[in-house]
Amino acid sequence: MLNAVKRALIVAVGVILQFGFAIVIRLFFYKYLGIITLFYSIVSILIVLGILKESTRLSNDLPWVILILIFPIFGTILLITLGKNYSKNKLLKNIFKYEKEYSKYLVQNEEIKQEIKDKKLDNIKYLINRTNYFVSNNNEITYYNFGEKFYPELLKQLKNAEKFIFMEYFIINEGVMWNGILDILKEKASKGVDVRIMYDDMGSIAMLSTNYSKELAKYGIKCITFNKLSPFRGIFMNNRDHRKITVIDGKVAFSGGVNLSDEYINVNSKLGIWKDNGIKIVGDAIWNLTVMFLTLWNANINEDKDITKFKYDFNNSNKNSGYVIPYGVAPLHKDLIGEDVYINMINSAKNYLYIMTPYLIIDTDMVNSLCRAAKRGVDVRIIVPGIPDKKIVYTQTTSFFKVLHDNGVKIYKYTKGFVHSKVFLSDDIRAVVGTINMDYRSLYLHFENGIYMENVSEISKIYEDFEATFKDSQKLNDTDVKAGFIKSLWQAVLRLLAPLF
Repeated sequence: MLNAVKRALIVAVGVILQFGFAIVIRLFFYKYLGIITLFYSIVSILIVLGILKESTRLSNDLPWVILILIFPIFGTILLITLGKNYSKNKLLKNIFKYEKEYSKYLVQNEEIKQEIKDKKLDNIKYLINRTNYFVSNNNEITYYNFGEKFYPELLKQLKNAEKFIFMEYFIINEGVMWNGILDILKEKASKGVDVRIMYDDMGSIAMLSTNYSKELAKYGIKCITFNKLSPFRGIFMNNRDHRKITVIDGKVAFSGGVNLSDEYINVNSKLGIWKDNGIKIVGDAIWNLTVMFLTLWNANINEDKDITKFKYDFNNSNKNSGYVIPYGVAPLHKDLIGEDVYINMINSAKNYLYIMTPYLIIDTDMVNSLCRAAKRGVDVRIIVPGIPDKKIVYTQTTSFFKVLHDNGVKIYKYTKGFVHSKVFLSDDIRAVVGTINMDYRSLYLHFENGIYMENVSEISKIYEDFEATFKDSQKLNDTDVKAGFIKSLWQAVLRLLAPLF
């Protein structure tokens, strides 16, 4: 809420300066109006040319171009305040530094690498070539189709912890779920287990006290509030830690869409049934998630000199169980890994592509990929919430329904409540489960994580989850996707401003 207020204030100041400047010029410098207008028009064009020159996703940068050309001062203030400019931020510099340093611990097995090349597994090859994360075939995967099924196993494994517990979440909220976890963490910390918690300040701003990390410290629990909100932190306020990671002793890890708040396990949900998922990993792939956590942790406090002590040797106990590669997404990456993995999934689908997402606010690359897949005969289905959590964001989501529907993409609304799952599945072969929404924030601005799987037996459980969810959803028809003139106009305005939300 605070971050939204901050962005609103920035917009308000920009508008005031834009129109205030125009009034002052007309009142006191009317004779020079032509020269002044020409001057800041040239400056605006130069800024726009700079954006276009560096742009790799024009549809994402187009709103900045339009704003700056129409409202030069207002648009430029927004770009400086909310746009991408990470070079002066100390924390992001540290994160980038540790990503590079820790890449030496993410060594790809050459035998598996050659295997993937020989089998022409192009989606995995992309991740190997464009990230530091490695693929492994020595994992046991368990998929949970609801948070309340995921939660008991999380508690069970936390109780088994002997050496360390790492937890990184966007939201921690006091209640049944978090209190159950916290009781175990207190007990483990008292027995000498290294317990570390990292939560996003924006995600938990209305839920936890500003001194919550100090409260946890009383129990021996180490805690970092990621990217603490401050009016003086500038543009980096726009980049949040949206990851969901738990690693226990290096032996078991959890991820998925579930945050640590009651609605995620369907306790006191205000949006009907909360449809979410979790995933458990036992195997070598855990190390990717461990390094992700330690990268952000040590970028904040530089605690660990040797991180290899957190790695567990599984001795190929689950070899040839399919390929798994947990990967991280960060706003400082040159490649848009989150979006590219999804687009690769879309482009490689032959028979079907199923998607669950709470938000559908995508650029033209993603729209065109989905439409092309449907046109070549792929059964493309997208499940979105039936009960939205944010009305403006949901209006943006609905603005994509018609173009997708008209090109053969099937849209389903989950009639029982809110879908928070972020899942891609295709052809009974490959799947992605993680934290990455199909919106600008997840794809461009946030720290995220996903788990890519190929030829993993648990993919059949993901398929069963989709089939069950389709039965609880309404397939939209021609009438459902239509919007009147006023609504269409409002949708167009929101689409233009999508990167700012």
